[in-house]
Amino acid sequence: MAALAVSGCGFGPVDVEPFEVDPAAADTCAAVLQDLPEVVGDAVRRDVEPESLPAAAWGEPAIVLRCGVNLPAAYEPGARLLEVDGIGWFPEPGDGGMFFTSTDREVLVEVAVPDDYAPEGELLHDLAPAIASHIPERELR
Repeated sequence: MAALAVSGCGFGPVDVEPFEVDPAAADTCAAVLQDLPEVVGDAVRRDVEPESLPAAAWGEPAIVLRCGVNLPAAYEPGARLLEVDGIGWFPEPGDGGMFFTSTDREVLVEVAVPDDYAPEGELLHDLAPAIASHIPERELR
């Protein structure tokens, strides 16, 4: 799990920590990113660096979505998930906020939400339509 700390002065690009993405997820992630909203909560979408990553960001401090991530190390089969608009999210506290990973989808999406946006899970409502429409559910093991 990455730390929530992202750099970027003002509303310039958000530096997203690089992560390994399954090449098979590229088209799915591109479709999700294209359908994500311009505003999450009251946070406006921002550019990300590097641009090649399947990631999106909103607001300051930045809410960061990464598509095509691996299961979190702390996840175990049968873990309790937070259900938001039909998507099962694995919540995990992190450095500076909460991380939510959509563990019930064929391609996993992680959303890092800084403490400033508490209750953090409420923002997932804005992201759910793009994820649900492009990433099918998978059978949990």
